[in-house]
This record gives sequence, structure tokens and C-alpha cells, in this order.
Amino acid sequence: MANRLIGDLPKVGIRPVIDGRERGVRESLEKQVMTLAQTAATFISEQLRFPSGETVECVIADTCIGGVAEAALCAEKFRKEGVGVSLTVTPCWCYGTEVMDTDPLLPKAVWGFNGTERPGAVYLAAALAGYTQKGFPTFGIYGRDVQDAGDTTIPEDVKEKILRFVKSGLAVAQMKGKSYLSIGYSSMGIAGSMVDSSFFQKYLGIRTDFVESVEILRRIDEGIYDEEEYQKALAWTKANCKEGKDVNKPEDQADAARKEAEWETVVKMTLICRDMMIGNEKVIAKGYREEGLGRNAILGGFQGQRQWTDYKPNADFTEAILNSSFDWNGIRQAFVFATENDSLNGVSMLFGHLLSNTSQIFSDVRTYWSPEAVKRVCGKELTGLAEGGIIHLINSGSTTLDATAQQRDEEGNPAMKPFWEITEDEVQKCLDNTLWPQAERGYFRGGGYSSQFKTAGQMPVTMSRLNLVDGLGPVLQIAEGWTVELPDDIHKVLDERTNPTWPTTWFVPRVNGEGAFKDVYSVMANWGANHGAISYGHIGADLITLASMLRIPVNMHNVSEAEVFRPSAWASFGENKEGSDFRACETYGPLYGKK
Repeated sequence: MANRLIGDLPKVGIRPVIDGRERGVRESLEKQVMTLAQTAATFISEQLRFPSGETVECVIADTCIGGVAEAALCAEKFRKEGVGVSLTVTPCWCYGTEVMDTDPLLPKAVWGFNGTERPGAVYLAAALAGYTQKGFPTFGIYGRDVQDAGDTTIPEDVKEKILRFVKSGLAVAQMKGKSYLSIGYSSMGIAGSMVDSSFFQKYLGIRTDFVESVEILRRIDEGIYDEEEYQKALAWTKANCKEGKDVNKPEDQADAARKEAEWETVVKMTLICRDMMIGNEKVIAKGYREEGLGRNAILGGFQGQRQWTDYKPNADFTEAILNSSFDWNGIRQAFVFATENDSLNGVSMLFGHLLSNTSQIFSDVRTYWSPEAVKRVCGKELTGLAEGGIIHLINSGSTTLDATAQQRDEEGNPAMKPFWEITEDEVQKCLDNTLWPQAERGYFRGGGYSSQFKTAGQMPVTMSRLNLVDGLGPVLQIAEGWTVELPDDIHKVLDERTNPTWPTTWFVPRVNGEGAFKDVYSVMANWGANHGAISYGHIGADLITLASMLRIPVNMHNVSEAEVFRPSAWASFGENKEGSDFRACETYGPLYGKK
């Protein structure tokens, strides 16, 4: 468990604010206020971990904050300690603007303790009004039920909001200063692969780094990779990655020597793409310091089609292994690596990874199958969750192998887990339930191997997609739902109508009879691009909170209104939550710069 990127992991800053009147008032509150801060810090550290496995660390101000001087001392401590998220706590009245956090880039929230002895709610309202008036969007946290002054527990509704805020704030902080590695550029005219550097910098604080895919060929030809690891990786691949059926016409099939060469190439590609993202000390030791430093990439993408794949083996193996929670070195944090260099789907995957700590599914949102169409081609009825229709999520082999759904949660249900919870037995089951057929040479003239599996069982998942809209900017769409496992006789007929050499996930969104979620067809019809990022769990509410921090409006979601948690200032932009979201994001503009 180690952060593999340059820069320390961000910390959570806890700001205990207090009524500054001394000679009786402040003194009577010191213990209660500081205890509240310590309770919040302990709760956060016990509940949250980074995707790399480390526990989230909290930093508490040295003293309670009763005025401007102590606010400044706290800000200086936070700066030195690398705080990336700011949570203010208090049970009492304080001098609102005098004790506030004025760092415009820190995601911030205020928890006003709901107690009758002191006016914590009055301070919360005053503080949020001040933050709103000064242009610092801030989240307000206030428990539903009154607590006694000596109660040091955190109510469940407050816990939920604290975790949602902190997880989203840490995601913002982790992205800042990192890179997107674009290997190649535009793939087959896909707009998402036309990487928009301005969007990355202004909204996410991520720089973009562009490398021509010929760099992979150079590193292969000149041996700029760890030869010892390559031999280990090749042996592991041969032992664990079983070839599937070659569906190419006999005259188009490669011979044994060519297939062996393609395996060697795709394994080298995997090492090299990883090294380009995060660097490799072994490469530096070979005398290639520039190459071995990497690019500090928190995410990346590979153009592939067509200039590469018409000539060399595709990157399906590379993308699938990088996106998985394991490889020849064992169980480890998944990478975020986008097929066809679709950077916008890569960002959607990154959001899901940072919020859930799990690997992400990259898929085409390929086909809506109505119950009538399934009955027509299969002679069978869809049942259960699938009875209203299904969406076929499928792509050319780049999906994480975690999506085989061979991992299990505490109740024994199919799951995709943070890497530190995955067992060696579960890894082996993921590998055993995956085949690697030769790529269809009509699509991929250069060959390669695509992963082939179907997602087993039923898992709660959230599909999301970031889109750029001319004249508007970025928008995010979210669809919570479930994977479903179709009977083999239905799955086989439907799957083979598309491409039997690719991995399949059958998805059913939660529908409500209205708008974009009127039915499953409407979700498909309103999806804004050809790709989607699918994360384990129902994390739509977390995505909405994260998007508001980044000033990205959400144009489509099926999250209940009660779960929507945005800065309190959003309420000043109109009663309708979705309309106010667009107006607030337009007013505040991107987090790191004007439009």
C-alpha cells in the first residue's frame, strides 16, 4: 500500500471554531469544541482510505479558532501539513466571517452541532451566509435530531454527509497537480479522444501530456523496460491467460509463431504504458532516467484504432490488465486507462475510482434490448430485474477483469472490492473465468488478444459519463442500476450478434417512469456518448457532490432528492435542484480558472 504518484496524499483539516469572548464564555466551551473536532477526526480516519490503501489522516488546528488571528494560524498549519479538505465544526455561536476558511480552492464544509444549550445552528446559518456572500461555496452539515451538550456521538445522518463531503473533497485534492497521459491522440473521430487540455486544467487541475504511440515501439526496440519483470510477466500470462477460440476465417488466422510474438508484444506494451504513467526505478537504473521518471499520470488513454491497430497488436490486454486490481506482481491498486484515448470516459472512470477505491469498467453503451426484441430473436422472456429490457455494455477487451464478478462481499454476494480486500483465490477465479481469443482481424489487422467473459451474478453499479457541450461546458450524467446475469441460452444469442470475443456486462438502470429514466430505453436514448464508465456500488450521490465541487452540472441522474448534497449556496439559485445546479456552476465557473 503505497502512493505511486508524486506528491503527498492530501489530509483533512478540522477547524474547531468557538465563541471568542474570554473570561467565561470561551473557557466554558473549549473542551466541548475540541472534543467535537477530535471525534470528527477519529471517525474520518477510521472510515476512509485512499485508493492506494493508506488511511486518511486528519489535522486539527492547534487551538480553537475564536478570531482572525487563530484562523490565520490554522490556515498556515494546514498549508504546511498539506491539507486538501477543510471541515469546520462547532456547537456554539462564533464570529462568522472572522473565523471562516478563506482558501478559495479548498473544498469546505461546516458542521453545526444541533444542541439547544448553545446556538450552533444559528452560527451555521450565519457562517454559510457569509461564505455564500463572499463567493466560497460551502457545504452545510446539520443533524436532524437535537443532541445533549455532552453527547460526543455523531448522528447517522451527519456521518453520511461528512463522509460524502470528505470523500469528494479528497478526490478533488488528489487530482490537483497530476497528469493525463495521452498516448496517441484522436481515435476514429471519437470526440472524447480529442483531449481538451483547457478542460483538464481549469476544472480538474490536471495537466495533459501527449506522447506519440511510436514511443512504445522505440521502447520495445531499444529494450527500455525491465527485462526481468518482462520475463516474469510473460510467464504469468502464459500460465493464467488462456487463449480462446480464434473466430477469424482460416485464411486470416495467424500462425503459432505470429501469435507468440503478439503475446510478447502486448505484455511489453503493458509494462511500457505503466512505466510511462508512473515511472520505474529499474528503467532509471538501466540508464534511461528521462523514461524512468514517468509522467505522474493519475489516468491515461491509448489511441489504438486505427493507426496502431492496423499495424501492431491492439492494446486490449494492456488496458484490461492495467484496469484490473492485480497483475504478475500480485494484488495492487487498479490503474485508470481509457480505451481509444477517450479522455472524458477516463475522467468518469477516475471519479468512480477515487470515490469507491475499486477498479472501473470501461464499456461501449452498445445496445438496448427490449423484451420484445429478445423474445423475437431468442424465443425467451426476460425476467426479474431484466424484464423491462437491458443495456448491453461491451467493448473490445479493455474491461477490468474484476468485472467477471468473482469477488465476494461479506454476505457472499458478487462484488468488485478495493484491492486490499481481494484474496488470491478471488484473483484466480477472475483469471479462470476469462478467455483471451485472437482479435478479429477485420477490426484489428495487427492482431492482439481481447478478453472474453460475461459479468456474473447481480451487482449494484453506477454508470456515469462526462460530456463537453459547446457553449455550456462539461456536464455529468449518472445512472444507478444493477448488472444482471442472463440465462446462457439468451446471453449466447445476443452476445454473438455483436462480437463474441469481447467481454459483456448486462446492465439494468433503476427507472422511475419520468424523463430520461422513464424506462430502460429512455436511459439509452438520453446517454450522451458511445462510452460509459461503470463503478461498483450506488455512488451517484457521491458523484453529484464531487461534480458540484468542480462546478460541473449534472444533466441526468436517478439519485433520490434526499441524497443530493451540494453547497448551501446552490439553494440561492432557485428551488429546482437541477436548474439551480446549472446556474450555480455557471456563476462560479471552473474551480481552477475562468471559462
